[in-house]
Amino acid sequence: MDRRAYVRTLFLVLCKAVHDLYPQGSIKILFPVSNGYYCEPEIGEVVSPDNVAAIRHRMRALIDADLPIEMHKKPKEEVLELFKDDESKVRLMRGVDTETLRYCSLVGYNDSFYGEVLSHTGAVSLFGLEMYINGMLLRIPDANDPTKLGKFIRQDKMFDVFMESHSWQKKMGLSNIGTLNQAIDEGYSSQLITVSEAMQEKHLSKIADDIASRDVKVVMIAGPSSSGKTTTCKRLSVQLVINGIWPKQMSMDDYYVDRENTPLDENGEYDFESLHALNLELFNEHVNALINGEEVELPRYNFATGKSEKSGKKLKLKENEILVIEGIHALNPDLTSSIPQRQIFRLYASALTTIMLDDHNYVSTTDNRLIRRMVRDYKYRNTSAEQTLARWASVRRGEDKWIFPFQENADAVFNTALLFELAVLKSQAESLLFGVKEDSPQYSEARRLIRFLRHIAPMSEDQIPFTSLLREFLGGSSFEY
Repeated sequence: MDRRAYVRTLFLVLCKAVHDLYPQGSIKILFPVSNGYYCEPEIGEVVSPDNVAAIRHRMRALIDADLPIEMHKKPKEEVLELFKDDESKVRLMRGVDTETLRYCSLVGYNDSFYGEVLSHTGAVSLFGLEMYINGMLLRIPDANDPTKLGKFIRQDKMFDVFMESHSWQKKMGLSNIGTLNQAIDEGYSSQLITVSEAMQEKHLSKIADDIASRDVKVVMIAGPSSSGKTTTCKRLSVQLVINGIWPKQMSMDDYYVDRENTPLDENGEYDFESLHALNLELFNEHVNALINGEEVELPRYNFATGKSEKSGKKLKLKENEILVIEGIHALNPDLTSSIPQRQIFRLYASALTTIMLDDHNYVSTTDNRLIRRMVRDYKYRNTSAEQTLARWASVRRGEDKWIFPFQENADAVFNTALLFELAVLKSQAESLLFGVKEDSPQYSEARRLIRFLRHIAPMSEDQIPFTSLLREFLGGSSFEY
């Protein structure tokens, strides 16, 4: 069963349940967190365990009744009239260049989801709904074992970053793609760019100030693919210098073990993403020596021969210098098991997309990163969209195993997503996606992304600063990579 369709169908059942119990109320499905989706009902009262229990009970009744879900495709103006009381949907639908629009209905309740939903409610029997902070957490089946719910993991740091971004966007009047499109159409692109870039720089400045206030000698930066770790590292380094701290970078890639000692994955192939593909003993030995003011000769990994070599490059930290290390395992405590933990500052960087399509359709952070990677890989690695799409599942498996379980170990979380970025990436990404042929195994995924991007108004990259994190993917950065 399509996992995305399952989740969308659960969203529909949740929205229908809220509508049935609170006809004048509504609900916002805001973002993924803690192996579920954080939702905020707006029902005229503070959300309580009794509210949540009532909604959960109504969802269960709708599912147990195994009700049919009907799909409709009708003229655009007719659909706009149907949803005239939902401003977030109307704004989004008006921006789509099409004569017809699709929506679904469940026992007289109408809604729209940008992707397929299942044909009947009985197909989504496994779910959970419980209180979470000031709202609810809709829990879904485990990605690896759909017979049970995903494990509940409290993610307060991630939650706080998402909510901070939502709060800021609300103040800006830009909570969804419809309002973003309107701002672009009305000529506010320059202001969007300036304010978004300034907000990111302010956050990096605060992180640098925090590092400077501590007895820290090592900064570890981690994040998933296309999260903008490299530019984050470079811009944070600038902020550290402002605080009188001089960063020295060390590459984790140079600590790979010789290829024949690399662990194998389930297919018997070298697993270069495994923590144990690194020489952990040598890494810890060198970092400890540097913390203690000793000089070390850094290794160099020869990717052509698969051997670790001596580089001849010596490194020693002065009193006002700090070690900055970027890598996918930077938040994993097993990487630095022999290093004094009080002298390590861990930073998690990821594109935590918070702008929504409409109140019931969030924008996937994974799709945002995939679009970034597609544009970057074509520009810098001569890789087609089809090739990037084909590799993405493997990339995601590595992230699920080696990065996401350690997010909450971070001392700080930096959101690398920019409010306007999908509008800027849109044109380049669409042209690459249209190049995926109909007979390709990646065609359906390419079409899904094309359908998603058509809701977003394009924005020129001309006004993007040369120091912008987005330049890591677009090109034209003033930083060297």
